[in-house]
Amino acid sequence: MTGAIEVEAVGIAKRFGAFTALDGVSARFRPARVHALLGENGAGKSTLVKCLLGYYRADEGSILVEGREASIERPADADALGLGMVYQHFTLVPSMTVAENLVMARADVPAVIDWSRERTALAAFMQTMPFQVPLDIPVGRLAAGERQKTEIVKQLYLRRRFLVLDEPTSVLTPAEAEQMLGLVRELTHSGAITTVIITHKLREVAMFVDDVTVLRRGRMAGSGEARSLSAAAMTAMMIGEPQVPANPERRGVPAQAPVLEITGLRTPGIGGRAGLGIDKLIVRGREIVGIAGVSGNGQAGLVEVLAGQRAATDGEMLVDGEPYDATRGAAQARHVRVLPEEPLRNGCVPRMTVTDNLNFRTFDDGGGRFWLDARAMGQRARRMIDMFGIRAPSPLAPIGVLSGGNVQRCVLARELDGEVRLLVVANPCFGLDVKAVADIRARIMAARNAGTAVLLISEDLDEILELADRILVMREGRIVHETPGAGADAQAIGAHMVGQH
Repeated sequence: MTGAIEVEAVGIAKRFGAFTALDGVSARFRPARVHALLGENGAGKSTLVKCLLGYYRADEGSILVEGREASIERPADADALGLGMVYQHFTLVPSMTVAENLVMARADVPAVIDWSRERTALAAFMQTMPFQVPLDIPVGRLAAGERQKTEIVKQLYLRRRFLVLDEPTSVLTPAEAEQMLGLVRELTHSGAITTVIITHKLREVAMFVDDVTVLRRGRMAGSGEARSLSAAAMTAMMIGEPQVPANPERRGVPAQAPVLEITGLRTPGIGGRAGLGIDKLIVRGREIVGIAGVSGNGQAGLVEVLAGQRAATDGEMLVDGEPYDATRGAAQARHVRVLPEEPLRNGCVPRMTVTDNLNFRTFDDGGGRFWLDARAMGQRARRMIDMFGIRAPSPLAPIGVLSGGNVQRCVLARELDGEVRLLVVANPCFGLDVKAVADIRARIMAARNAGTAVLLISEDLDEILELADRILVMREGRIVHETPGAGADAQAIGAHMVGQH
């Protein structure tokens, strides 16, 4: 059988111990429609999808496929019904070609593969696709947009008729995102598949989506046709409030003297990727400099150098005119703070308490003591929790049990505590929900307004366009373009990101 199918969740409930992740959720995904599944982190979106795809068994409720109740107890059952998913992080094998990835993904791979026959069949299959991908090139050599297309092609090759896309544009340039979503919509409206998109990008919902379902705290918060729902209405459904607090107004005070000055910075390449070759980079006080670029073009390396996790082979770094070697002592003395990507993995100890993690910056300053002042640590943690609106079961709970947005708030609270001259932030809102994104961005803007120099490295160009006073584009470890933030052209920036300027 081929063609789009209808899938319906009826009264789905899922509990994990005493925690109810889904409470009687019903949602109908109409055939040949693009359907957005919205909600804050922890709202139940992933749990619902995992119930549909057989990764979880619902405690209550039914799943209907084409109007008939289906028994989906494991992923293989979903596969047999034509239900599939493209995950937020790519699952293809980088060293294998596109053709090899496609063939090896099948359940019926023969013990001895006739590659000539498979190649002929693949060529015929690709003729039926609305977009093309190069079959004989290793996936690791493809651009992010091409890899995303290949993930979708793989699902179609496996004869999926109902496809879930999890944050499908998170690593794409604006042009790549619009092209990919346009192709998915075209494929869906042709009747080939039914598409569900899990996303936080309401602009993309307005442009490419037909129907919307919103979850909040494990329950249905609303649904409807996208054309009849405004961004404000969808946001209100997601967070239960009329609107998300706006960022603090950007104070129009001129930028101050340089805080960070990088000259002639060089690092060796790693894993076939170019090292850093930054001739000049300046960030001034009361300025946000945003660095845009496709993932893997040196942004992570720059953050690691500034955090003291990678050594440079050449170049000079100054903070407030003084040499900066990125050691722990230098960071403390120069008031440099770094908010790394994936803070739970790179900036926290998951099994330690929220209080301990919030106090990491004070461990070097014991005030002459040889022991920790638990009372002072508790007071400091409670102050940060209140100030940053951190939601935690208890200050003594392990930080690893918090949601992604609350982990990010914890790390930002810690890094902004006290005097901060330079704040380096990497993908601060990746994977967070609408309210958490607004809160984190507001904190970054407030730091900028207070005089801090902010270096913002982000793969979300919308984030850079919203926050940055000045925008730089990094490609292959080098700064290849610079433009003022005000009035910046997203398409032009995207062209520089992929080398098509």
